Amino acid sequence: MRPEDGTPPVRLRTELRKESKLLSPAIPRQTSERGVIVSKNGLPRKPLTKRRLKNLILNVLKNPFNMVVLVSLIILFCLIIIPLLTMISSTFTLAQGELRRVQGHVGDFTLYYWKYILTGTMANAVLWGPLKNSFICGFFTVLVSVPLGSVLAWLMIRTDIPGKKVLGLLVTVPYMIPSWTKALAWLAMFRNSTSGANGFLAGMGIPIPDWLAYGPIAIVLCMSMHYYAFSYIMVSGALRSINSELEEMGEIQGASKPLILRKITLPLVLPAMLSAVILTFSKAIGTFGTINYLGSPVSFRTLSSELYSNSKSQNTQTAFAMAILMICIASLSVFINQRLIGARKSYATIGGKGGRSTPIGLGGWKPIVTIILLIFFLVGIIMPVIILILESCMLKEGTYSLSNFTLYYWIGEGDPNIMEGVPGIFKNETFMMSLVNSLKLTLVNGVFGTIFGQMLGYICAKGRGKLHGKLVEQLVFIPYLIPSVAFGGIYLSMFSKPQMLFGVTLIPPLYGTFALLTLTSVVKHLPFASRAGTSNMLQISGELEEAATIEGAGFFKRFVKIVFPLSKGGFISGFMLIFVSIMKELDLIILIMTPKTSTLPYLAFQYQNQNCPQASNCVAIVMFSIVFLVYALANIFGDADLAKSMAG
Repeated sequence: MRPEDGTPPVRLRTELRKESKLLSPAIPRQTSERGVIVSKNGLPRKPLTKRRLKNLILNVLKNPFNMVVLVSLIILFCLIIIPLLTMISSTFTLAQGELRRVQGHVGDFTLYYWKYILTGTMANAVLWGPLKNSFICGFFTVLVSVPLGSVLAWLMIRTDIPGKKVLGLLVTVPYMIPSWTKALAWLAMFRNSTSGANGFLAGMGIPIPDWLAYGPIAIVLCMSMHYYAFSYIMVSGALRSINSELEEMGEIQGASKPLILRKITLPLVLPAMLSAVILTFSKAIGTFGTINYLGSPVSFRTLSSELYSNSKSQNTQTAFAMAILMICIASLSVFINQRLIGARKSYATIGGKGGRSTPIGLGGWKPIVTIILLIFFLVGIIMPVIILILESCMLKEGTYSLSNFTLYYWIGEGDPNIMEGVPGIFKNETFMMSLVNSLKLTLVNGVFGTIFGQMLGYICAKGRGKLHGKLVEQLVFIPYLIPSVAFGGIYLSMFSKPQMLFGVTLIPPLYGTFALLTLTSVVKHLPFASRAGTSNMLQISGELEEAATIEGAGFFKRFVKIVFPLSKGGFISGFMLIFVSIMKELDLIILIMTPKTSTLPYLAFQYQNQNCPQASNCVAIVMFSIVFLVYALANIFGDADLAKSMAG
């Protein structure tokens, strides 16, 4: 019987408590006119005795879903919160290297590192100048990449542009290519004598100024051609999910296409665009590889390059202080984003009709837009790859003559006059080892990361609006805010020594092991894995599980028989998201690499630093080819879609 105040039946309330009693926010207690403590529904509230508390805990522990949530929270706390707290505490702890400058003992509390970067004599060179450069690169990268990605998403999803299948795949290619690889392609095209050898244009006799070849303009353009894919993936996912009937109704009412776009489509996708702004800005200010290649020749330094330099020089505390500032900046931008979205009107589309039955006709603009897109793909995607291939076949870089072309860097046996006698990559044991390590790392991390991400996504999807769901979402997002170089540094400092508890070694030293690479990569990419899992789980109707629960199916049986079979397609997309991210990763692993654990991105980085860009280009081409081939096969045979994975 339903109570007069409109509360659900007791049976339904009991079922709801089984899933969320402990993990939901507690119902505030109220006092009736007679002074009796009552709950929100007006019923008398029994006092919490020791016995009732014990029974409550036992009931929670008997619920498998609650146990999954509890174990997940413990794992996230150990892998994310503890390293973050360790990073923060280390900046207030005096290290051995500063005893010459600061009086005290190792381990003493100190503000030296913060004073050094904020107010010291070197503060402008160490912090404020690089910070300004980071803001410049981040701001203009967002300004270029977000509108570009959003427009491309609208064209691919909403219009009748021809060749959507092929063009849609080409649009996501920049996401598969590391941003530092685009920097190599930029150098191959625009390099001048400042860095030692001419690029393609300079080799053709065209003078190239330093401001075009290196520095902020080159960095912003290269990063924009990489990070626009973020906006495309997120906005296209939003366009697929919103109900197109709203736009169609606007057309029926006689509204023009620009008016529909401005008044209907844009407000609906604006949250996704704002999220893309945050993701792009956070990544752009923390990028190291592109800055290293294009900024170093003209001494253009950002906070990420300073962070790497200090970490490499064993100034760990100073590097962590810089990382904390970058985390604060990224967190502030996330907070502002949430406030902006929260302050806007809430638009909801009910019915789940994504897509559009009748695409918007471009009319006479169709051939013009198509030609512009083809030019964009040719110049921005295809040409850089072609240039990298040409550079990899040059005996001497920058010399575009037939006599200079060679396959030595691919299949050479070894010549003392070339690359110090190191053979071509396919005859090179180091390359083969790096290739095996990269494949092993991506496969292992892809499997573990996807499984854990799907489980976290299940918790977030089922716990939306509840305390445990919000808590998991916030914890999982933290690794994204930490710069990759700093994240690798903190895991290196933590796990280079045994992890002890009450005198017992829980984890042995992991430096130089594959386990450290795996652990660091899985945790760092949890935001992507969890987002893919959440997007996947939101597409599974909760009514199926409710029906199975009524029939007496337990949690694990429901998960095996219902959730997992229905999530296979999303599992493949989530796997590809992690696979692509880890295969191209450089910033995260650059500090924890050893000769035995070298991967393809790190090997390309080493070749570049050894002044052998041809070999570096060869490695980059192989890496990109693997990523593109695997993703294309997954897209064709497994319906993998990065946009769907990022739409949650």
